[in-house]
Amino acid sequence: MNIELMTDILKNADKIVFFGGAGMSTESGIPDFRSENGLYRTADGSQYSPETMLSHSFFVSHTDEFYKYYKSKMICQDAKPNAGHIALAKLEESQKLKAVVTQNIDGLHQLAGSKKVYELHGSVHRNYCTKCRTFYDLDYIVNAIGTPHCMKCNSIVKPDVVLYEEPLNDEVVNGAVNAIRNADVLIIGGTSLVVYPAAGLINYFRGEKLILINKSPTPYDSRADLVINDSVGKVLETAVKSIL
Repeated sequence: MNIELMTDILKNADKIVFFGGAGMSTESGIPDFRSENGLYRTADGSQYSPETMLSHSFFVSHTDEFYKYYKSKMICQDAKPNAGHIALAKLEESQKLKAVVTQNIDGLHQLAGSKKVYELHGSVHRNYCTKCRTFYDLDYIVNAIGTPHCMKCNSIVKPDVVLYEEPLNDEVVNGAVNAIRNADVLIIGGTSLVVYPAAGLINYFRGEKLILINKSPTPYDSRADLVINDSVGKVLETAVKSIL
């Protein structure tokens, strides 16, 4: 019944925006952070917490240890777009979906075919020399022994990923804010909406219908026009198939 209601909402919408979190990628085999089996709940034997190891200061002071953790936990090269990613790409192709705003760094939306994607926390697929800004792809990082260094100036290469203690990119945030502000329907999927400032973007929505899809309740459920506690990929696939 809820998916039927969602289908009706999407049929009548012209400017849909999707805002997604880690739950969007768990169906692709990428672990989330805060669930029972998430990265922040599972011990890896380190004396440091995941939040510490994924901080800017740790990257600067313990670069080798940062990369050891980052390569083993944050990069999932074998992951493929799931049904939800593909459904959103099709919805964009139909011109109903205007943008995807994501907290994920895996690049799966683009791999599925989405064009307008605002990556709030960056991407593992982009990496830059900290000195001369030379670009390096994901393969270069994965294949580097230990800490990757620039081939031009030998400085350390850093992932274009927003670490703890680092600000979000203003241009990306502004693009996401404008997309959400101009949407008539906002679909939020696979996020607990507890990570700020990203979660605060929901406050810019002025449209008609807010749809929340998440396996567990969120602090914003009471503000939604429709709440579906289920797999975001399955829900998106079913709803989009019904209208295209």
